[in-house]
Amino acid sequence: GDGVVTFVAKENRSIAPEINEESLLDEKIFIEKGKITVINIWASWCSPCRAEAPGLQAISEKYPNTQFIGILTRDSKDSALAFLRRFKITYPTITDDKILLGFRNSLPVTSIPTTIILDKDKKVAARISGAITVASLSNLIEKIDNESVK
Repeated sequence: GDGVVTFVAKENRSIAPEINEESLLDEKIFIEKGKITVINIWASWCSPCRAEAPGLQAISEKYPNTQFIGILTRDSKDSALAFLRRFKITYPTITDDKILLGFRNSLPVTSIPTTIILDKDKKVAARISGAITVASLSNLIEKIDNESVK
């Protein structure tokens, strides 16, 4: 992916697949209703994933009321844990590729990395195919957050 942003109008959004998993660090992870959720699909061998990791971590700190979840794909747990340590990633990562199939009828995962943003009703609101930029992801989080104000 080349960083293309796809935004879905509120009335056209589909419910996201359920996440109820253990993280790489054995934490119980689920999508929290009432919060914007950023789901980043990544792998440690992926160069764009390495490039975007510091930005994702910074955004997760900038927006503490936004939930961040990583989904590791086609990779080993040991490599993933080394990646998390190297980039000081503090948000949880899960390893269930089956969840990715749940996005096929809304905004499918077409590349690694892909970042999917859910609105506060657990509906798929946007996707970035390819590496995020701090500006692109921040703008999406703020745009989705401002919807609920109106």
